[in-house]
Amino acid sequence: MQQIPAPFWTLMIGVIVTLVSLWFGQNNHFLPEQASEQAPLVDDFFNVMVTIGTALFIVVQGAIIYSLIRFRRRPGDDTDGLPIEGNLPLEAFWTAIPAVIVVGLGLYSVVVFQDMGGFSPGGHHDHGMMMAHAPQTVITDVGEPMLAQAEGDRANVQVYGFGGSPETEANTPDLTVNVTGMQYAWIFTYPGTGIVDGELHVPIGQDVQLRLEAKDVIHSFWVPQFRLKQDALPGQPAELRFVATREGTYPVVCAELCGAYHGGMRTQVIVHSLEDYSAWVASRVAEMPDNSEAIAQTLSPSTDADYLAQIAQDVPLETAQIAQLSQTLRP
Repeated sequence: MQQIPAPFWTLMIGVIVTLVSLWFGQNNHFLPEQASEQAPLVDDFFNVMVTIGTALFIVVQGAIIYSLIRFRRRPGDDTDGLPIEGNLPLEAFWTAIPAVIVVGLGLYSVVVFQDMGGFSPGGHHDHGMMMAHAPQTVITDVGEPMLAQAEGDRANVQVYGFGGSPETEANTPDLTVNVTGMQYAWIFTYPGTGIVDGELHVPIGQDVQLRLEAKDVIHSFWVPQFRLKQDALPGQPAELRFVATREGTYPVVCAELCGAYHGGMRTQVIVHSLEDYSAWVASRVAEMPDNSEAIAQTLSPSTDADYLAQIAQDVPLETAQIAQLSQTLRP
């Protein structure tokens, strides 16, 4: 029986390892569901690393198992092993391959970072070239104050962190939300509406810009399903920009050790349909007290006696005492 040549075995093993690694790299299911436009960029990079890691794992572990079997000590064999001093081509080979892999992954990560806006922070937009990003028609009357965020506020964003991607950095966002991190909660403020909430509500398919800042110590805003994480530093605003692609409720986690109750600093982001988001904004605005009547009352003239009579409703004063105070206040 003719022996199969070693190069053929090497080729077959290489093909099998490649196919197994490619399959597992695309079907590992290690990450949670994707819920933003930025998530596929991170997942594709992660799948490439899993593919390469799987191939290396199979090759290294396979070589160890093969060596344990092929070069094991035979019964009755007390001789010394072969005096192997080294193999320069082999050492150069196993050094060059990891070097190429590391450089390649590094370049790929830079491309992903740029596509997610890592080198295009919001504070460096040329405001003279800003062009309005066409919003969806559903978010109209209740959403317009959010879309009209002042450009001067955006100019304060620092140069680090994620800004808009190269495709969106010249466009104003559909929605801007100010995010404040403090021990141990996240506070979300919607400019132009007066809405302040402990949960982040955003519409699906809209360009959302978060302006993050911490009040006390360093926090880190992380939404695993969005594949986005950004540090919030005291006194130094940062930016995070995304587009949600799946309706649902997703956890918001502080990923920076910020104190004794760091593990409890959690909230959630709720992605609504456009109609539901408009309804949510309208309901929150409707819940706010209308101060216009109170302001009109403060402008109307009133006598000292009327003013004291209002106080008497809360303070136990007799009629004689009120009359005496009125006489004292008269010029």
